[in-house]
Amino acid sequence: MKKNILTTAICSAALTSATLAGPDITPLPAPDTGGFAAARHTISNPTLFDSALPQTQARFIYMHHTFPNRIRLANGVRIPMGGNMNLYALQLEYAFNERLSLVAMKDGYVDFNPNNTFTNSSGFANIAAGLKYAFILDHANQYALSGSAVIELPTGSQGVFQGKGDGSINLTLQNLKLHNNWQFAGALGLQLPFENDFASSGFASFHVSYEVTPWFIPLVELNYFRVLDSGDGGRRFTKQVAGAVPAVAGFEGADLLNWGAAGSNGAEYATMAVGFRSRLCDQCSIGLAYEFPLTGKQKNITDERFTFDLTYKF
Repeated sequence: MKKNILTTAICSAALTSATLAGPDITPLPAPDTGGFAAARHTISNPTLFDSALPQTQARFIYMHHTFPNRIRLANGVRIPMGGNMNLYALQLEYAFNERLSLVAMKDGYVDFNPNNTFTNSSGFANIAAGLKYAFILDHANQYALSGSAVIELPTGSQGVFQGKGDGSINLTLQNLKLHNNWQFAGALGLQLPFENDFASSGFASFHVSYEVTPWFIPLVELNYFRVLDSGDGGRRFTKQVAGAVPAVAGFEGADLLNWGAAGSNGAEYATMAVGFRSRLCDQCSIGLAYEFPLTGKQKNITDERFTFDLTYKF
């Protein structure tokens, strides 16, 4: 199944590349001031859930992620964990024109601080970058639909469950609709590894927000992840419990981690995030969201999560 999915993904990426070859790549001189001037970036699921608009911007992200006191293994045994993880990241995007941009979706530094079972560690996350193209960019009706192909490279540190395998490709379709002060956004995607040892997953994310004032834009977001094909459970990430995580875990790490867990096939994980964004000026905004799981806490590694971002459009 995984090889068929990957073959389809590569073909889709090739067709997308052919489509992208034609547009003029004259850089945008300034932030968009058309029908999407009021558009705001989503906050949760930051490595996968992107804006449908190609634009030139930098986005600093700080994430504080708290682990459940206990997590459940594939065999039903519960082991202690607790503690937290902090992520510091910088996303970059460069728009060649209003339809095509280069995106860097994942990077940063991870500080991993579990209370039990695992070992405190810190290091760099994998790097993921690719292209985004807007198939529909309707300023008059304030609607956009785009697709992204992003390749993740195993450049990170093993102590924070990165840096293994041959990498993966993330294929995402995202849309955006503005209506008066409302904004609606969504994304559907696949995370497909380049080898059978790691899990293939799908995800869906949704966003709704309302601009009360530029300083206060409350929002609600939902994220859903499902493992489509599990990994091989092989011994890896040996700095953590002697590399046993892939063999015993019954789930994957959703937006941040892929262990290649053998017992994760069909595992589901859903979260809700509530928060707000403040537009400090036309180019700059800040956002804060509190995220919590809708599925059982012990079936994943999330007790709660706070995500803060600072976005600047050039």
